[in-house]
Amino acid sequence: MFNNDIGNRKDDHIRINLEEDVSFSQLTTGLEQYRFEHQALPEIDLDTIRTDITFLGKRLSFPLLIGSMTGGSSTAGRINRFLAEAAQKSGVGVALGSIRAALELPQLASTFQVREVAPDCLLLVNLGAVQLNYGYGLDECRRALDLSGADALILHLNPLQEALQAGGNTRFAGLLQRIESICKGLSVPVIVKEVGHGLSEQVARQLVDAGVSALDIAGAGGTSWSQVELHRSTTPGQREIAAAFRDWGIPTVEALQQTRRAASALPLIASGGLHTGVDIAKVLALGANVASMAGAILPAAMVSAAAVAERLAIFEAQLRIAMFAAGASNIAELQHTPLTKVQGRGEVAAKSL
Repeated sequence: MFNNDIGNRKDDHIRINLEEDVSFSQLTTGLEQYRFEHQALPEIDLDTIRTDITFLGKRLSFPLLIGSMTGGSSTAGRINRFLAEAAQKSGVGVALGSIRAALELPQLASTFQVREVAPDCLLLVNLGAVQLNYGYGLDECRRALDLSGADALILHLNPLQEALQAGGNTRFAGLLQRIESICKGLSVPVIVKEVGHGLSEQVARQLVDAGVSALDIAGAGGTSWSQVELHRSTTPGQREIAAAFRDWGIPTVEALQQTRRAASALPLIASGGLHTGVDIAKVLALGANVASMAGAILPAAMVSAAAVAERLAIFEAQLRIAMFAAGASNIAELQHTPLTKVQGRGEVAAKSL
């Protein structure tokens, strides 16, 4: 169960992500290996390009979800409110951080309650899947949805982070069956995601068979949660253990390709080290239905909803221009636009999956 230092832990995560080097050392997302073929004569007008989509029954002005970040402290509550307000204004979706804190400490519930400023946007609420092996079940999942007013539930998988965290929850045996029971028992979509080390083809197939509604591949190459835990470590031994896993994970591009092979018809969210609208365009062309960003938005979220909205407007403009220069007039066309994979000094065509 939680104790009263949960707010401090959440604030630690925010501070570390903003102030410390939590990047992977050598491993990258793989997106830098791909590029669009420039169309000097796109035969479309920039102002006619359509970026809107429908995802999980909600219209998005462009294919972006603000990724799960935080919750459970006054600072976290302010961040969630800024993110939700900006998402509402910009027409994108937003995912709240792990709501376990509010389920176990009711005084923290307000840090996850953002419907007042985001009445219409796609809102997702997040819970650690491993908690299903520590007494959580359908009742807690329904409470999470009721408390937040969310449209869908995210169950996140973070075995490496839990293993590196002092007192982490590491009982993952039998978890797949419990995830399946949640998928069957809830009337809203259930999404399963990694936290930044990637989903493999095998795991994706297992989750498809379990009945998930969508998958977030959350590939490696962005924030390394082994590095976050390294900076939270209190002993040299703990830091040395965490340091060995700095480059652990499946890069974002590989995780996306593996997951798409396993889940040919399932909606996929691509996250993990995305920083620009060009990155969004690339993951859509590589097989994703929607992109998700967290780290690239967090600094703005510390300032105001307006600062977040400004960042989102930049990402949308970058996406729109990338589509224009690649000759795609809408998202469906973008998803069938071939990319070129650069291999050293040579190049090979790499069509969308």
